[in-house]
Amino acid sequence: MIAASKLAIICLALASTSGLGLAATNSLPKQILAGVSDKNPEPQLARIFAEIESKRLNTAMQLTDELLRQYPNFRLGHLIKGDLLLAKARPINAFGASSGAPAEKVDDLRAEAIARLKGYREKPETKFVPRYLLRMQPDQRYAIVVDTKRSRLYVYENEVNNGGRPRFVADYYVTQGKLGADKLVEGDKKTPTGVYHVTANLPRQKLADLYGTGAFPLNYPNEWDKRQGRNGSGIWLHGTPSNTFSRPPRASDGCVVLANQDLDVVAKSLQVGLTPVIISNSVEWLSLDDWAKERNELNKAFEAWRTDWESRDTERYLKHYSKRFKSAQQNFEQFASTKRQVNLSKEWIKVKTDKLSVFRNPSKEEVVVVTFDQDYRSNNLNNQMKKRQYWLRESGQWKIIYEGTA
Repeated sequence: MIAASKLAIICLALASTSGLGLAATNSLPKQILAGVSDKNPEPQLARIFAEIESKRLNTAMQLTDELLRQYPNFRLGHLIKGDLLLAKARPINAFGASSGAPAEKVDDLRAEAIARLKGYREKPETKFVPRYLLRMQPDQRYAIVVDTKRSRLYVYENEVNNGGRPRFVADYYVTQGKLGADKLVEGDKKTPTGVYHVTANLPRQKLADLYGTGAFPLNYPNEWDKRQGRNGSGIWLHGTPSNTFSRPPRASDGCVVLANQDLDVVAKSLQVGLTPVIISNSVEWLSLDDWAKERNELNKAFEAWRTDWESRDTERYLKHYSKRFKSAQQNFEQFASTKRQVNLSKEWIKVKTDKLSVFRNPSKEEVVVVTFDQDYRSNNLNNQMKKRQYWLRESGQWKIIYEGTA
């Protein structure tokens, strides 16, 4: 009984650290408390911790054995089983009490336990949406939002028939860079934060075992990263090696890593060249009313830019651009001079846009990424392109600070 009590205290301390104390555990869904399985290990972990807190170690052991039957390479599960076995023989004084267990490895597994339990308990509320998903183009079926602080990846569906409102679908535990987020340079072992897109689908057959069942490269560094002086490459969403179910919260060289079974599910939502992957230090949430307000404000700013271009009033059109504007070839003064010269030859201009997407960049500066199909027509030139702009709020007004092809 002493050993069981000691383990219960240790478990309670870990659960308390994760925000999942005894009272919270008792409020878990009844079907989970009844032992109904789930596609991820978090429900089983929550039930195991609840049983340990209640000093029902035999039941906890049975649940742990079932967990390991489902996920044989789940190292956290093996650590919990080791503690349960030790608790039957003698008092234990720490999580991961096996003699000779490397402290660093135990710390990693403790961090994983906390991240998983917090993520399982703190699901996004339906009345809130990530601030970043302001507008998805109709053929973008899903968006991915990663919260590095919580080690969590969220999948949102684009509800086209509901005004393009993002709808929460699922969430998964993930691993980030060994040294955290906010990647700056090649080799810093950090995960970048920003708005990215999936650029390819690399099958297992073309990859080393480290990447698991597949990999989806992202377009890091994007245009904004380059402007900020960030560099590096090879940032992917990918799976785990075959000898382990999952990795600690901070274990990659900068990639976002999922368990293979989770990657296989998420992969069905990923569209190469389309799916946005937004990585944030800590996801900001908006009420649906505030989300609609921000979305409408940006839609108006974009439409004003389009109509002012059609007006051929060059100075009015240029007011939509920041003095800090820079494209691949021109700064603001060069860009303005070119536009003034070009518009002298225009008798009329028509600009149509389609497949508009607007994603807020997760940073201190208020920046949004705007991507759309542009059909430009005038008396002496017609062209079509996929365009990308970065808009920055300056003195309360949205201004274009970058413009180029997507």
